[in-house]
Amino acid sequence: MTRKDYGVFLPNAAGGWMISSTAPYPPADYDYNRQVALAADGYGLDFVMAMSKWLGFGGATDHWGETIDSLSLIAALAEATTHVGVWGTIHCNVQHPAFAAKIFTTLQQISHGRGGMNIVNGSYADEFRQMGLWNDSMSHADRYRMTEAWMTAVDRLWTEPEVTMKTDFFVLDRCQSRPHPVTRPTVVSAGRSALGRKFQAKYADAAFLGSDSMAEMREFARDVHDQAAAHGRTCGTYAMLTLVIGETDAAAERAAAAYAQGIDRVALANMRSSWGWAQEKALSWAEDAPGDEAFQTPYITGSPTTIAERVHRVLDGAELDGIMLIFPDYLRDLPVFGTEVLPLLRAADG
Repeated sequence: MTRKDYGVFLPNAAGGWMISSTAPYPPADYDYNRQVALAADGYGLDFVMAMSKWLGFGGATDHWGETIDSLSLIAALAEATTHVGVWGTIHCNVQHPAFAAKIFTTLQQISHGRGGMNIVNGSYADEFRQMGLWNDSMSHADRYRMTEAWMTAVDRLWTEPEVTMKTDFFVLDRCQSRPHPVTRPTVVSAGRSALGRKFQAKYADAAFLGSDSMAEMREFARDVHDQAAAHGRTCGTYAMLTLVIGETDAAAERAAAAYAQGIDRVALANMRSSWGWAQEKALSWAEDAPGDEAFQTPYITGSPTTIAERVHRVLDGAELDGIMLIFPDYLRDLPVFGTEVLPLLRAADG
């Protein structure tokens, strides 16, 4: 079996990835995230990634109301760690490609080649509207035209003496960005649409996929692999997964049920509204949403042995190359994963 990648989605926004008043509440705090990254590095995980966020969702939990910056966080963690990949997030609808080229070249120097660039093109409209940076006239297709032009510019700036480009979204006039990175940063992209998968296959090294079922995830993963092969390249496929680990399966199930009881319905509705849902529709949906919606990703529960078995079931069933992991309580759960679950996963990977 091919070796799989296991990484950690850092909790650099308050509340982490649980929208619940009865779940642990990781702070938006550098010291906390540093401890998580050092643990991931020490246990031999493959990467840590931080998102970029400017506006939270309120509610009783003030979910993501406080955040710390992705790029400066990752640069600091690159200095603090030794082996783990350090991946930061950049919004191509906000930050110029010349800025990105310079930032991630510097990250490659700090990390000695462990840097990664997660590219997003804007999905939470309100956080950009508050800064006057959201263009309502741009369609989904327009956003991927912008993203392709942006990524093309960054790749050229990383490899050419100077670059001239005139696009609908930005201009480069004999623009220079030296020194060039010795190795190209790992390029990461999340998406599930046909346009998203097309972009991932052509430009990304790691594609984070979402789906409504295992069969759909497998279909998407195969599509990205096949399209990448047609371009003469490879692109790994990944999913996000929350792990609720207990001493026994029953204990883990009880913990998950307790987290679900505290679902923050107001924050949940506000999140859906930020995706473009009408406020009335979002509130109505959130009022009836099951407690499991407190988990922002698919999740599994169990003892360490059961968790290892279920993670591999996801990897094999969806034909994925890796998993980005989320924990309700990172400082409690990550050591258990690193000492009791990861060795089982590595052994099964062969």
